[in-house]
Amino acid sequence: MKIGILGATGEVGRQFQICLNERVSGIEELRLFASPRSEGQVMEFQGKQCVVQTVKEGCFDGLDYVLGSVSNGLSKQYRPMIEKSGAVYIDNSSAFRLDPDVPLVVPEINGEDALKHKGVIANPNCSTIITYMAVAAIHQKLSPIKKVIASTYQAVSGAGAGGPIELHDQVLAIEKGEAVEPKVFSAQIAYNCIPLIGSINDNLYSTEEMKLQNEGRKIMHAPELLATCTCVRVPVYRSHSISAVIITEEPVSIEAAEEAIASFPGTVLLKDKLPMPLDSSDQDLVYVGRIRRDLTDPNGLVVWCCGDQIRKGAAANAVQILEYLEAHK
Repeated sequence: MKIGILGATGEVGRQFQICLNERVSGIEELRLFASPRSEGQVMEFQGKQCVVQTVKEGCFDGLDYVLGSVSNGLSKQYRPMIEKSGAVYIDNSSAFRLDPDVPLVVPEINGEDALKHKGVIANPNCSTIITYMAVAAIHQKLSPIKKVIASTYQAVSGAGAGGPIELHDQVLAIEKGEAVEPKVFSAQIAYNCIPLIGSINDNLYSTEEMKLQNEGRKIMHAPELLATCTCVRVPVYRSHSISAVIITEEPVSIEAAEEAIASFPGTVLLKDKLPMPLDSSDQDLVYVGRIRRDLTDPNGLVVWCCGDQIRKGAAANAVQILEYLEAHK
């Protein structure tokens, strides 16, 4: 198997390499691509030295898969080159997520959609993946979900490598009595919460908030699904948390929901402890707990979940898509 990684020196690009090393055997060649400022950098993978290169005509030739973590613009620019090479492009950007000809895949939920690809498969938004991993079992096994009302509590690493650095530097500065000047975030993030991620749409919801509905409909095969969301950046280094109220077509008991979630691949039901970011970091499972009745709707349940947004919310999910394709050849 020959694999390429776009954005190889970034946060998700490096995590791609870790997840490939952990999960995929038989990798004959790994090609790493990044911006010109990283060209020539040497990275080690499975005991081999890999030299980072820039994208050039023909650079994808001979590859079986390309895992991408670059901007929407670059993803659109590189797509024709990857398709021409014959490689399958698994893209972590949002460029093609809502394209009807591009599968949007969380393997545990709708893995079969990946088999219908036409050369490109999209990786969903990180909070979208974590949220629907937590409730897909209810939707598929017990009663279809009609509505989702969610608030996300998103770690600073979701903003890229600069996020944790800014949080760390601000904490140190404040302890010294120094002023802080936000650069990565729109306001001070240390000891604070910022209730906006993404840019504001005409409906006053942000681009990040609309992903829960728009992407959820496609992943869950539920075109009428309604979702409302508030995305909040919190001073946590890693792992996103989500509080979600789900309204199902028929009432679902707490016991039935817990049983379904506990048996769903990729989720862990916690009953004797609370799902928290510190515990859910650096692994690929979604932790779910605090399941209780919604007090405003007899068909509602409240769920709390946490997941590592760099792994299951990005790199690991993409690698799982690759694994799914290989297993179903």
